[in-house]
Amino acid sequence: MEIRNKRRWIQAVTGGLVLCLALSAAELHGTCEGVRKNVVRLHILANSDSEEDQALKLKVRDAVLAASADWPRTAATAEEALEQAESRLPELEAVARHTVIAEGYDYPVKAEVCRMYFTTRQYDTVTLPAGMYDAVRLSIGEAEGQNWWCVMYPPLCVGAATDREQATSLWSDSQQKLVQGGERYVVKFKVVEWAQKALSLFRRK
Repeated sequence: MEIRNKRRWIQAVTGGLVLCLALSAAELHGTCEGVRKNVVRLHILANSDSEEDQALKLKVRDAVLAASADWPRTAATAEEALEQAESRLPELEAVARHTVIAEGYDYPVKAEVCRMYFTTRQYDTVTLPAGMYDAVRLSIGEAEGQNWWCVMYPPLCVGAATDREQATSLWSDSQQKLVQGGERYVVKFKVVEWAQKALSLFRRK
């Protein structure tokens, strides 16, 4: 009788822990999804990992950021920012291509708006969870080199600390807490990311 009661107690505790973890994971997933929907990222792919191509990527980055520094600030939502980006893709592509030519290269350049997967990444004091994000992507040449990224909306790519504070205020309180939560949230994001990968591999089998 005593053994049976202990088993029931262990089952009850285990069930409670599983339920708590499930609810916590569901809440985290919901908040992460809210962050993803309110972010537009800038993604620049270098031609290769050579020192020259990586240096060129940074030159393109500087030119593109200078050309686009003003307009994400006028968007009230991520949707508006994405629409603005899409309408100005030819301009961004022309700026990037001009920079490539000015640096003595003849690589083609492609600018596009896409939806792509990012792993958990940190930008200054902001950590973004892994998942699918809307992004403005610039591909230089073969686009096989290491990438550079930042957050185009809210406008975190450039600006002082006060500008970053104003930008992150566009997120809800729970979203701000999540992305600025420090290392403990980075660990949580990584756990969710590993779980997503494991689930993806399981589905393939």
